[in-house]
Amino acid sequence: MVTLPQNTITADLSLAVIAAMTRAADAEIMPRWRSLAAAEIRTKSHEWDLVTDADVEAERLLTVALRDLLDVTVVGEEATAANPSLLDEVGTGEPCWVVDPVDGTRNFVEGKETFACMVALIDGGRTQAAWITYPTTGSELHAARGVGAFLDGAPHRAPEPPAPDALRGAVATTVGATTDDYVLARAGTLGPAVPIRFCAGWDYLDVVIGETDYVSFTRTLPWDHAPGALIASEAGLLAARFDGSEYLPGDGRSGILTAHPSVWQRVSDGLAR
Repeated sequence: MVTLPQNTITADLSLAVIAAMTRAADAEIMPRWRSLAAAEIRTKSHEWDLVTDADVEAERLLTVALRDLLDVTVVGEEATAANPSLLDEVGTGEPCWVVDPVDGTRNFVEGKETFACMVALIDGGRTQAAWITYPTTGSELHAARGVGAFLDGAPHRAPEPPAPDALRGAVATTVGATTDDYVLARAGTLGPAVPIRFCAGWDYLDVVIGETDYVSFTRTLPWDHAPGALIASEAGLLAARFDGSEYLPGDGRSGILTAHPSVWQRVSDGLAR
């Protein structure tokens, strides 16, 4: 059950969230892009799981700014790394913010443009609003449940696949690897396929604007997928578990496939084979 007042998610709130994300990027992320010192880069749970001072400091700023806008729990990726029990807040049904300050940290460390900042507002176990900003391009995506998706402030609908018999896909491969022959071979039965960008924000952007026709992931942590899944859904796509069930950011399950409803089941069947 949704607990936030009905008029909580407004255009003014959305603009304020984007402004807070932009300030955090300007203050803590972009000054470090392509300028990171070795001491500013660390690993978390695995060698490939990187964190930088940009992640930590941008999340700190966003946590304060978001609580000023709506005083509920903030579940940040970096705060959860320090306190894993914080992740449980996402599945309680109570409202919370979810924050990924630098989505695609490895790309950021390597000096690539493909990283993003992501925020979602969850209530009643479902994502109610979502924002993704792209600091290297100045672009943004946002959405609210039942309202629609917006690209750079304009309403946006995802296009239908232009060639349904040759679907262009991005699929999850082994983290830290550039190819996974088995996974890509399965996807190749549907059409041209490439590995995901290792930045969910950019992968969702690709499918929402029609650069790809579908994207699939295995790991589905809420800060990686609550924003993009809602935006994709509000843009007219279907973002669901591989069995067709609803993606709920706090359910602890794995696997999510996003595609146009006209081809979603065919993609799901093709990847399952």
